[in-house]
Amino acid sequence: MNPDLLTLTQWLSPAFPLGSFAYSHGLETVVENGAVSDRQTLTDWIADILRFGTGHVDAILLCQSISGEDMADTARALAASKERLHESEAQGRAFVETVNGMSGAQAQHAPFPVAVGVAARGLTLAPQEVVSLYLHAFASNLVSVGVRFIPLGQTDGQKALAALHPVILEVAAQAATQTFSDMASAAFGADIAAMQHETQDVRIFKT
Repeated sequence: MNPDLLTLTQWLSPAFPLGSFAYSHGLETVVENGAVSDRQTLTDWIADILRFGTGHVDAILLCQSISGEDMADTARALAASKERLHESEAQGRAFVETVNGMSGAQAQHAPFPVAVGVAARGLTLAPQEVVSLYLHAFASNLVSVGVRFIPLGQTDGQKALAALHPVILEVAAQAATQTFSDMASAAFGADIAAMQHETQDVRIFKT
């Protein structure tokens, strides 16, 4: 087994100190208003984000960063709202500081997908593998939000995540062959939910 796969798994594990559990990516808003209320609507919501929203954009940013491109400012410019930018910057900062502390590297702070891409340059893993695990971690966190806030049972949460595996592999495979010009987002409902969350009266999650 390639030991780099264990390194990447560690970086993207819930045990890695990123604070990802505190971010709902706007999901709290759509659970609150009833648009996401069960396993199927949760699965569909996350699948659309993976295919048409942050998942698609982050996958390309990650691949381009692995290839040596400087994508930090592009990632910041593509954030659709204040909370989206905070979510990406805060997790990226925590990731960089932890990896630097572990390895002695001196990587600069960057939005999360870019930070992971820069760190992954030193791994002997194909970009598609890196993106697949990155998207799996992203989807897992959103499923966890659903399990806690809808709420769903743990088994339904795992069913939702398993149903997203083909989508994750599809997006990762596409990203491995795409370029800067392929980056676009059309998950408007998710973007609007993230914006509405900024003024939501009662909030459990940071985003």
